[in-house]
Amino acid sequence: MSTWAKDTQRKNCLKPLEYIHLKITAWRKLLKEIGSLDPQYRESRSRKINLKKLEEAVERRPDVTLSELSKIFDCSKAAVFYALKKIGSTLKKRHFHTLKETT
Repeated sequence: MSTWAKDTQRKNCLKPLEYIHLKITAWRKLLKEIGSLDPQYRESRSRKINLKKLEEAVERRPDVTLSELSKIFDCSKAAVFYALKKIGSTLKKRHFHTLKETT
């Protein structure tokens, strides 16, 4: 076996040990800083869009668009979309030509 093959085998064998060493080092640091190895959870951040106000706005004007709602709540269209998804509402409208075809 060549020396290159031996070196490659040695490096491949040591990779898992390096990972374990890094994990143990991280755990020791966490134990020293926090005093516990329990998982640390982040606090949920406050949302910009009040879901009740959004629902009321959609009930008052069901034909409102994402762009209009984003201007009202001063946020992005994507934020409005995900907030609407969270409350279970969609802004899909039935267009006139599809209404004729289905009746």
